Amino acid sequence: MKLLDTIAAISTPQGKGGVAMIRISGAEAISVADRIFHRVNKKSLADTPSAQMVRGAVTEPCSEEEIDDGMAVVFRAPASFTGEDTVEIYCHGGILVTRRVLSAALLAGARAAEAGEFTRRAFISGKMSLSEAEALGGLLEAKSNGQLKISRGGMKGNLTRRTRNIYESLRSVLSGIYAAIDFPDEDLNEYSREEICELVDRALGDVRSLAATYSTGRAVSEGIPTVICGKANAGKSSVYNRIIGYDAAIVTDIEGTTRDVLRQTATLGDTTLLLCDTAGIRKTEDRVENIGIERALAEIDASELILCVFDSSATLDADDTSLIERVISSGKQCVALLNKSDLCENVDTVSAVRSAFKRAVSVCANTGEGFDTLCSAVNEMFIDGSIDMDNDAVVTGARQYAALSVASDALGTALDELRRDTPLDLCCIGIEAAMSAVGEVDGREVGEDIVAEIFSKFCVGK
Repeated sequence: MKLLDTIAAISTPQGKGGVAMIRISGAEAISVADRIFHRVNKKSLADTPSAQMVRGAVTEPCSEEEIDDGMAVVFRAPASFTGEDTVEIYCHGGILVTRRVLSAALLAGARAAEAGEFTRRAFISGKMSLSEAEALGGLLEAKSNGQLKISRGGMKGNLTRRTRNIYESLRSVLSGIYAAIDFPDEDLNEYSREEICELVDRALGDVRSLAATYSTGRAVSEGIPTVICGKANAGKSSVYNRIIGYDAAIVTDIEGTTRDVLRQTATLGDTTLLLCDTAGIRKTEDRVENIGIERALAEIDASELILCVFDSSATLDADDTSLIERVISSGKQCVALLNKSDLCENVDTVSAVRSAFKRAVSVCANTGEGFDTLCSAVNEMFIDGSIDMDNDAVVTGARQYAALSVASDALGTALDELRRDTPLDLCCIGIEAAMSAVGEVDGREVGEDIVAEIFSKFCVGK
């Protein structure tokens, strides 16, 4: 990737629409745009005030053939999204006309932008931290209100401010220690050893508290691997369809209809589920069905949340009992679903299931009855209700959590050394390692390979 190039891309979704936007960014952005956009008043875009929308015609740079009429806005560095000179051209949202405007920009001297290149330039120019850029990526992918809230909070700098405060407190401690080491006769260290211990202990508490939000952030943003399992004809596929919101799984009265594993991402309240529907678990001589059952059992082992479905109108049999034992012995988070609550419930079945599982909910997959209760149960397991997703710092990614875990271990080691009266210069090793790890969260000290991987997940045009 050549960061000095002027780049261009379509920054609105591909397809037919009322308006499309082509973004051009880089040192030559205004001159590139001037070659293809001609203002109605004949003035150059170079003479156009920043952030003022002007009308004109878009033409081919060589033939001067008119492609469309539209609007353009100039944003001069550093007051732009990327921190570079940027021009946005708005044209009619037809597929062909949009592509021709982009093609004209490329012929005029721009290069096609790579995925996430505009946002990456914003990060490099200091317009946003790496955690804020990741939050922007989350906003673009948001499929629930919870994801939207956490992403907006991240873009406002909630996580960045929290990590920077920790980083600065550790830097203050280190600078005091090193001043005392380098100039022992000058009495430059403003902290006693006891005060250093208190400051490191406080930073350790802050790091651990922040890392603890990952449980909620992951549940909202990344999703919890979840399996729907149960005996044949218990209504698993109906539950699956109800949760994802449409009929993706075939539902019949014939036992063994579901043979393979179906997968979909869905939300229950603020919790994102990486959901899979599985074959009914029972004893059978059908070779194909047995393959599906083996896959179902493998999904139980691989999941973090099990939605175990029972027909509340039927009598429990050996297959049900075996499944209950398998699920409980797995040690996974589980909610038992007593399905078909619209029918006459079998009292013994309901009693046995509620006795076996910590969480059991009566539902009717056909009508949706009881799914609000299921939603609350799942959210209680994975979402910390004390977290204000709009205003609190929340760790949403494995990369961020890993960095904070390293910082926590390093500070724990440093604190132990401090309390054992280890020489201060040796204690600094752990504090420095913690600073470096905390700096990785907002991109202060992160490798180029990690940066490239993060922005490669963005769409082209953003």
